[in-house]
Amino acid sequence: MPAAAPRVDPILLGTGDTFGTYGGNRLGDTDIYSTAIDASKLNITTLADPIELTTFEETIRDFVLARLGHPVVRVELTDYQIKTAIDEAITDLDYHAPMWTTQFASFQTSAGINAYMLPMHIAYNLTYVVYKKSLLSIQNMAGSLEFDFFIKYFQDNFLFSNFSVSDFYLLQSHLEMIRKVLGQEGTWDLVNGNVLYLYPTPVLNSQTCILVFRALDAATLHPYYRNWIQRYALAAAKGILGEIRGKYTTLPSPGGGAQLNGKDLTQQSMQEKEKLKEELLFEIEEPPVFTMF
Repeated sequence: MPAAAPRVDPILLGTGDTFGTYGGNRLGDTDIYSTAIDASKLNITTLADPIELTTFEETIRDFVLARLGHPVVRVELTDYQIKTAIDEAITDLDYHAPMWTTQFASFQTSAGINAYMLPMHIAYNLTYVVYKKSLLSIQNMAGSLEFDFFIKYFQDNFLFSNFSVSDFYLLQSHLEMIRKVLGQEGTWDLVNGNVLYLYPTPVLNSQTCILVFRALDAATLHPYYRNWIQRYALAAAKGILGEIRGKYTTLPSPGGGAQLNGKDLTQQSMQEKEKLKEELLFEIEEPPVFTMF
């Protein structure tokens, strides 16, 4: 069997914006993404685990408790139960995250190595990789296949007339195919969920690879989407609380018995979650993206 390709934990060049530089840090260093919501940690907590809520999760928990009547009335929910409701809300929003959550990170390739380890919060939401991309470039050397094809195409079809967007798209498609055949256009694949493979294999140490991924950031999350998470977590928490209170119809009390609202909470939970999902799909979810590159 062939030996496994070496995998590299690349050094981060930049993230967040064009001018961000973080020389010396690894791509997966947690201090760089201290406020990023790590999707790999959602929905995996067990009852045996100590529950540690981030500051972002604490604000949502307090919102849920306050809306359920705490501290005026007792709310029979543990931190673990509230965390499951928070994870459910963040998971739905993260899955339908709109384009404004787009993040960028870049690293330099190593000569002879085409496999690179990605941190899970990038790998889970990876949308595109920019590697050896040329936008409508023409070879400087006359006589090359791409140069001849480009000139020939326009001479035969549009030398003395305009051309449409569809014609331009077809041209771009043909050019991209030619670049790939000649090994000029880079391609990529994600293997095993977190290993980025680049093709063709880099021959230089200075080639830059740009990662485009989606990641919710608690520090920059728009208040509207933060509130959506709060409302959805509240709806999910109502369902849990309704199941708890639904075990009993009344509780003994000096006034003759307290009436519990377990059934009402369960119905409210189902209705509110359905309404919030519709709001997510029709008002928040990103539109389809069309591109020629």
